[in-house]
Amino acid sequence: MLVATWNVNSLKIRKERVLAWLADRRPDVVCLQELKGVDEAFPFEEIRQAGYHAAVFGQRTYNGVAILAREEPAEVERGFGDGVDDQQARLIAATVAGVRVLSAYMPNGGEVDSEKYEYKKEWLGRLKTYLERRDLLSQPMLLCGDFNIAPEKQDASRPEEWEGTVLFNDEMRAKFQEFLQMGLVDTFRMHQPEGNFNSWWDYRQLAFPKNNGLRIDHILASPSMARCCIASRIDREARKGKLPSDHAPVFAEFSAS
Repeated sequence: MLVATWNVNSLKIRKERVLAWLADRRPDVVCLQELKGVDEAFPFEEIRQAGYHAAVFGQRTYNGVAILAREEPAEVERGFGDGVDDQQARLIAATVAGVRVLSAYMPNGGEVDSEKYEYKKEWLGRLKTYLERRDLLSQPMLLCGDFNIAPEKQDASRPEEWEGTVLFNDEMRAKFQEFLQMGLVDTFRMHQPEGNFNSWWDYRQLAFPKNNGLRIDHILASPSMARCCIASRIDREARKGKLPSDHAPVFAEFSAS
């Protein structure tokens, strides 16, 4: 099973790129974030013609997540289902080929100590509770998405410049570690222990050609899935060309057993 996660930063703008990428890379499962459109605007038919079923949780203008799969996703769940009044479409889960797949778009946080930053911390806490209450780490499960957290010093090309931001600070690194302490495994780090790999680059100041970015897009696996993970990589080529997303897709590959 080849799984990818990609923050497309507006599917409407990036649709042709996504379709071409699907035809070229042919992953089995794709988790998308930042669709920036309602469900009714999702290109279901074009995705179907590309060979994929889609489970979607959209939102006008902001957020929005989806799971694309060659096998039709089952048991689709949108949001945390925890009774909290939260209109932001940031989490969708579905079962694909016996694996519980989560596509998550974590809040950016705006500025440290802002209301948006507090929401980010609360949201991460709700996600942890969601995983615990459903006992998802005891089964084949993948948590994929844009975490808006660079988990280690080596996940920033210029750590001294990024230190203290909402994406890269001690508190957020500790929040990410909480997920690993639960038993989740960072599949990319399994296969790429060294640093200087980025999945996001700002559009400004020639950040991409200078490779001044962060690794903030992740595929975390439950222990049983991690044991089957045979490869992981960042598709940097997909960040190139006309009208790219500011994120590159991240891949993880899993054997049958």
